[in-house]
Amino acid sequence: MQQNDKRIAKNTLMLYFRMLFMMFLGLFTSRIVLDALGENDYGVYNVIGGVVSMFSIISGALNAAVSRFITFEMGKGSEAHLNKVYSTAVTIQLILALIVVLLAEPAGIWFIDNKMTIDPARIPAARWVLQFSLLAFVVNLMSVPQMASITAHENMSAYAGIGILDGLLRFGVALLIKYSATDRLILYSVLMAVAVLIVRLAYGIYCRRHFEECRYRPVFDGRLIREMFSFAGWNFIGVTAGVLRDHGGNILVNLFAGTAVNAARGMALQLSNAVQGFVTNFMTAVNPQITKSYAAGDREYMLSLVRKASRMSYYLLFIIVLPVLFNTEYLMDLWLKDVPGQSVSFARLFLVLSLSESISNPLMTSALATGSIRRYQSVVGGLIMLNLPVSYVFLKAGAPPEVTVAVAIGISQICFFARLAILRGLLGLSPRQFIARVYCNVLCVTAAALVLPFLMCRFMPEGFGGFCLSLAVCVVSASLSVLFIGCSRDERRDMITMLLKPFRR
Repeated sequence: MQQNDKRIAKNTLMLYFRMLFMMFLGLFTSRIVLDALGENDYGVYNVIGGVVSMFSIISGALNAAVSRFITFEMGKGSEAHLNKVYSTAVTIQLILALIVVLLAEPAGIWFIDNKMTIDPARIPAARWVLQFSLLAFVVNLMSVPQMASITAHENMSAYAGIGILDGLLRFGVALLIKYSATDRLILYSVLMAVAVLIVRLAYGIYCRRHFEECRYRPVFDGRLIREMFSFAGWNFIGVTAGVLRDHGGNILVNLFAGTAVNAARGMALQLSNAVQGFVTNFMTAVNPQITKSYAAGDREYMLSLVRKASRMSYYLLFIIVLPVLFNTEYLMDLWLKDVPGQSVSFARLFLVLSLSESISNPLMTSALATGSIRRYQSVVGGLIMLNLPVSYVFLKAGAPPEVTVAVAIGISQICFFARLAILRGLLGLSPRQFIARVYCNVLCVTAAALVLPFLMCRFMPEGFGGFCLSLAVCVVSASLSVLFIGCSRDERRDMITMLLKPFRR
């Protein structure tokens, strides 16, 4: 357990360096892209990207199956079976890529020509964007088995390095379109597809050189394919629900408010994703341990790890989110030359949604680790699917576009309690214990951390000085609340020791 905890801490630290680099580079890249494309073209790219991503309903379910089966086999120590799982995964992804292209091509053209709110003069450019967005999507699809192998081996240095390469390529694309005299929207979609292809090649080369199982052989194991498709079939419900919530909400906003509001939502989501990346990195380091411990039959360690990961996911995100919530408007002005209207309200709501989801991420991983996900996905996926019709009803009644995110926050909380009820029977997890040790704990931390920033905000001066003071107050308040309310005595001692270690050296 100590070795596993050290490995998780080391991998999290590695991914944090990656995240810091990617966050600052990504936010700067987004600003350049928005400035080069303009609000409307940026909105067009976001909407079409959302349409293509809707087809991750098909791919996402199988992607989760690939990742789960590869990690599970490593947890069992079945090296001989790993290559068969990897090769079967690649075969499935090839078939899936063909299906996605055959479905997405006519559906995307129909949406652009008949439903999308767009300047008619930009329809030809939008069609080109569709083609290259689809190409990038298919290339990403083929990267899934390689990415699953890297994370299953917990080789996060490679994962971090290739991620940094991805960020540098995107930054280079942004600079190229800024100084281009051609149609920038089309050029942007072409270059983004090229960047995705380069990253895909990097994953393939690394895996082939370092992992013996990553040698593709055209195998057809009927039993394994049935197991994967059975898992993917039930997981399809959850993936469909997630895509409909995220990208379906974007399309609803376009239908009711137009591409300018899509740009506002897109920029807000960029900021939220940059902040949420800190938790994503932590979960990338923790997820393999949750699955492997279940495969090895160590149920007690798995449940302990899930509870601890749920708290730490929230705390890591909360320390970053609190200062951003209190300074969203200033940060958006600092980040963007021209801030699209409603970006600030969208950003704050997306950050709250991220906090709500962070507690549930380890619960999702533990459910998927079991492989018995029929009841879990039927109930939780069914609840998440309510996002789209409920949001539509509110928008139809005249609610502002931000309601799509507010609805998602409410349903996210309902799903949290549904997950606890299901995992009680699936894993023996105690809902009462989880609520007492995790949910009530994070509520107390949040309430305590909010007091000082709320008292101080009215006395903060304007400008950069006020921002720095607000940032310091929020970070100190959140950190002290996490340390003295959110952590146990042993966790607090270990954390203080880790923080003081560099100074002692």
